[in-house]
Amino acid sequence: MSAEKKQKIPRQPMPEQEALVRARNFDEVPFGYSPETAMLEASRCLQCKKPKCIEGCPVNVKIPEFIALIAEGDFSGAARKLKETNALPAVCGRVCPQESQCEAKCVVGKKGEPVAIGRLERFAADYERNQGEVSKPQMASPTGKKVAIVGSGPAGLTCAGDLVKLGHEVTVFEALHKTGGVLVYGIPEFRLPKAIVQAEVDYLQSLGVKVVVDYVVGMLDTVDELLEKFDAVFVGTGAGLPMFMNIPGENLNGVYSANEYLTRSNLMKAYLFPEYDTPIVKGKKVAVFGGGNVAMDSSRTALRLGAEKSYIVYRRSRVEMPARDEEIHHAEQEGVELVLLANPLSIVGNDSGWVSGVECIRMELGEPDESGRRRPVPIEGSEFILEVDMVVVAIGNGPNPLVPNTTPGLELTRWGNIQADEESGQTSRKGVFAGGDIVTGAATVIMAMGAGKKAAVAMHEYLTD
Repeated sequence: MSAEKKQKIPRQPMPEQEALVRARNFDEVPFGYSPETAMLEASRCLQCKKPKCIEGCPVNVKIPEFIALIAEGDFSGAARKLKETNALPAVCGRVCPQESQCEAKCVVGKKGEPVAIGRLERFAADYERNQGEVSKPQMASPTGKKVAIVGSGPAGLTCAGDLVKLGHEVTVFEALHKTGGVLVYGIPEFRLPKAIVQAEVDYLQSLGVKVVVDYVVGMLDTVDELLEKFDAVFVGTGAGLPMFMNIPGENLNGVYSANEYLTRSNLMKAYLFPEYDTPIVKGKKVAVFGGGNVAMDSSRTALRLGAEKSYIVYRRSRVEMPARDEEIHHAEQEGVELVLLANPLSIVGNDSGWVSGVECIRMELGEPDESGRRRPVPIEGSEFILEVDMVVVAIGNGPNPLVPNTTPGLELTRWGNIQADEESGQTSRKGVFAGGDIVTGAATVIMAMGAGKKAAVAMHEYLTD
C-alpha cells in the first residue's frame, strides 16, 4: 500500500464502555482493539527509515518493527518484539502518555492523526497473554552476582527484568502486600486492572526474579545491611509522601490525601464491591483538589464508590491541566464537574468535626510562571462555598523518606530526592543505584521504566567489571 493510501486511513477508535454505565463500575473503560482493527491501524504506519517515534520512547521500543508484525497478523511476534526492550508492555499500552512521547513524533501525525502506538502495544501484549503464548527471551549464563531491588514499581520491575536476563540473581523487596508499587496502589482498576499488573509480575518471576513482599527496607533491613548480602542495590521507592495545601480545616474528618484514598480503594479491594464490602469512606459530594492524572483517578473513583457529585477544583483553566486529555475527557463524560479557575482557601467543618464544604476564591490567569503556564491570580471579593462532605487532596507527592533517612552518605537534593546520575542511576554510595520518582519526583510510569532500564545497564557494567 502506498504512503498516500495509508494516510487516507483514519485512526481507528477503541471501543469502550458507555460513560454513565462505567461511572458506576470498576471494569476497565476501553475494550481494546479486535485483531481486524489492530491490523488496519497498524497498516497506517509508514515504516520510516529513520523513525522519530523511537526517539520519543524512554525505553526505545522498536515501534515500526512491532507494528509491522501486527500488520502481517503475527501478533505473538509483535509481543516478542515489544518485550525485547519493554518489560511491561500491557501496562505501558494503558497508562503511558503516548500523545506527548512516541505518538508526538509520529510522521503520520504531521498531516493527520498519529498511528495509535499505545493501543497497538496494548493489543499485542493482551493477545499474547490471552492466548497463553507468553514466550521467554534468551537468558545469559549465571554471573553469580546478587542484586537487591528496593520497591516493585515500574522502575524496580524494569531494572529487575533487565538484570535477570543478563544472568544476575535478582530479589525484589516490596513494602506492601502486593507487587507493582504505584501500578497497583495508585492507578485505579478501571484504568489498569490488577490482573494485568500481576501477569507482568508473574512473567518476571518466570524468568527467575524473586519477589519478597511485606518487607520494609529501612526498617527490617537498611541498604547497608542489604549490601552485606548483595553485590549491588537499586532503590526505586517512588514518591509516596503526600503533599497537603496547609490551609485551615485540613485536619477535619473526611479529608484524605489522594495516596490514602486510592490505596484504600485499590489494596482493600473496594473495587470488587459488593464481593468485598470494604470499610472505605464514601462521600456523597466529593471535592478533589488538583488537575493531574491522580486528581482524575480520585474523582472518577468517588463516582464509582457512590458519590452523587464529584468535583475537581483547579486553580487554572482546562488548557493548563497536566492530566492527559483522554483522562479529562473520560472524567467529564462520566459526570465529574470541573470547577476551574478556583483555589481552595479553607475547608469548612460541622459541629461534629466532619467536612461540610470548601471555601474557594475565583482566579484569573496572569503572566506565565517558570513552568510556562500562566500564573493564577486571586480575584478579590470572589469567595464562594462549595458544599461537599469529603475532600481528596491530589496536588502532588514528595519522595518516600524511609530509605534516604536510613542510608548514611546517600546524597539528596534539596527536595529530599536521591541524587543520582541521569544516565546510570549511580548514587553517591558505591554499589547503590536509584531511579524513578525517588530521583525525579513524581513523573510518568514510562519515565520510571526508562530510569530502571538505564540503571540496569550501568549495574551490569559495575557487577561484571
